[in-house]
Amino acid sequence: MKAVRFHQYGGPEVLQYEDVPDARPRRDQVLVRVKACALNHLDLWLRKGVGQAPLPHINGSDVAGEVAETGEYVTDLKPGQRVLLAPMVFCNHCVHCTSGQQNFCRQYSVLGNRVDGGNCELLATARVNVVPIPDNLSFEQAAALPLVLVTAWHMLVARARIQPGQTVLVIGAGSGVGSIAIQIGKLFNCRVITTAGDERKLEKGRELGADFTINHYQQKISEEVRKITGKEGVDIVFEHVGKAVWEECMKSLKPGGTLVTCGATTGPEVGVDIRFLFSRQYSLLGSYMGTMADFHEGLRHVFSGRLRPVVDKSFPLSEARAAHERLEKSAMFGKVVLIP
Repeated sequence: MKAVRFHQYGGPEVLQYEDVPDARPRRDQVLVRVKACALNHLDLWLRKGVGQAPLPHINGSDVAGEVAETGEYVTDLKPGQRVLLAPMVFCNHCVHCTSGQQNFCRQYSVLGNRVDGGNCELLATARVNVVPIPDNLSFEQAAALPLVLVTAWHMLVARARIQPGQTVLVIGAGSGVGSIAIQIGKLFNCRVITTAGDERKLEKGRELGADFTINHYQQKISEEVRKITGKEGVDIVFEHVGKAVWEECMKSLKPGGTLVTCGATTGPEVGVDIRFLFSRQYSLLGSYMGTMADFHEGLRHVFSGRLRPVVDKSFPLSEARAAHERLEKSAMFGKVVLIP
């Protein structure tokens, strides 16, 4: 089969489109013919050597395709069935997994991180990760969902306990996780403020339902939030950027507000004035991926049409370098997708 691998860490030029042995399923696995695989910032970090992925390595966390073959222990799926894959890897037998807290499993990881992912034509995976999809959802749309959906749902619903009528600040409307977070906020009948660096992305954020937008290159986020909320601040800040926006996010919270974060794309080192933390009774929450329950809850709203995937642009798998460059330049709105 064809796959995109890297044999050394570096820039997009290390990505090689090449022949590799066909994947084969174990008796308890499903072999999926990959029809689409979306990119994430994780793909860029792994390619650069952050996390030291085993070499040679195949990236790819967000996979949609067709069942090609099933192991003999799998009896409820048929070849040709349209599916997407939950992007999590976990043992499925420890106390955390069996109690529905997969993201506390010691073996918990992301598909395409410690194990090869979906930048290929065939992928063998555990049955628990395979979810049938409706015919009205294209493979590109399905691939745009898994990682950002489970992450955003866990952040807002499981961790921040979003409630109707709240005001939510979503950082980065143009990111995959930001585009879903805007929609989850509106699903819960919240007032949503979002940020982006250019008018095109801000307009698309409004199309997704954002009530107010802030150009974070031309406007100070906290000052605009105060204007919009009548100096009150927001109930929830949805943050996944890190150092570049942290101080403005903290200043945007109302007393008793919650900041939930899942990433540090601009740097992990941030400062917190503990006096403000306790006197204003803020809640600072970390969030890592999500659980299978989060994933299935979110998918129900996708399948019913209440949440929609946002595809930026699709590239043939052979043009993975160009896809990485687009993501690296933050030129996208939504998800960049590779098509084997």
